[in-house]
Amino acid sequence: MTTVSIAFIGGGNMAQALIGGLVRSGRSAESIGVADPGAAVRERVAADHGVRVMADNCAVVRGAEVVVLAVKPQVMSQVLEPLAAVLEPGALVISVAAGVTLQQLQAGLGEPVRLIRAMPNTPALFAVGMTGMVAGSGVDDCDRLRAEGILGCVGETVWLDREELMDVVTAISGSGPAYFFALAEQLALAGERAGLAPAIAAQLARQTAHGAGVMLARSDHSAGELRARVTSPGGTTQAALETLHNGGFERLVDAAVVAAARRGRQLGEH
Repeated sequence: MTTVSIAFIGGGNMAQALIGGLVRSGRSAESIGVADPGAAVRERVAADHGVRVMADNCAVVRGAEVVVLAVKPQVMSQVLEPLAAVLEPGALVISVAAGVTLQQLQAGLGEPVRLIRAMPNTPALFAVGMTGMVAGSGVDDCDRLRAEGILGCVGETVWLDREELMDVVTAISGSGPAYFFALAEQLALAGERAGLAPAIAAQLARQTAHGAGVMLARSDHSAGELRARVTSPGGTTQAALETLHNGGFERLVDAAVVAAARRGRQLGEH
């Protein structure tokens, strides 16, 4: 059996999003291998993407040029140790586990390994994700391009020059989709309380969120500029925005990001 060039440890949603993106971009399914302890997960991954699946982490890693660690942070330490003996000397290891630092990854693998830590978000499932990445020592331009090729299949990527900023990335884009979902949820509920049928209120909130996101993504203007363009002096939008401001909207958003970043650091300490 020939070895795979990209090995995934873990076949959950994020791994499947990345695998799907790679296959859609032209990567051969036969060059991708996935190890996961769950038989149902393996069956689904094989059926959906046509890649090779197995239960043994070490087996899928042997000979792989790139290894993507897509397991929960809580089990990372027990996953890493057996891999050290089978990693190819030139292999690049990319972790998408939240809160697990480069130092922790290196300590778990034992031998010096070229490492990249990445933080994608759930919109990657629809190929509109955002991933922040930071490179460990020894990572060269070729490694960066390979990482961009993998994570860029499901959205945009950005490189950070300091690892501590990964907790801020987690707070902004990692956890961020939930903030927008919460706003859409509250808009729909407010519409219901104002007399709209629940289905109509939900549709209005959902499509407005989608439209605003598309405008922001495709426009050359900043979010602040777009906000100003749709806010007529003395109009309905200004009345709503003033209410948000008077209620401490900016302060709450800032506090939420600080709290999420703090929690990310705490998770990384365990």
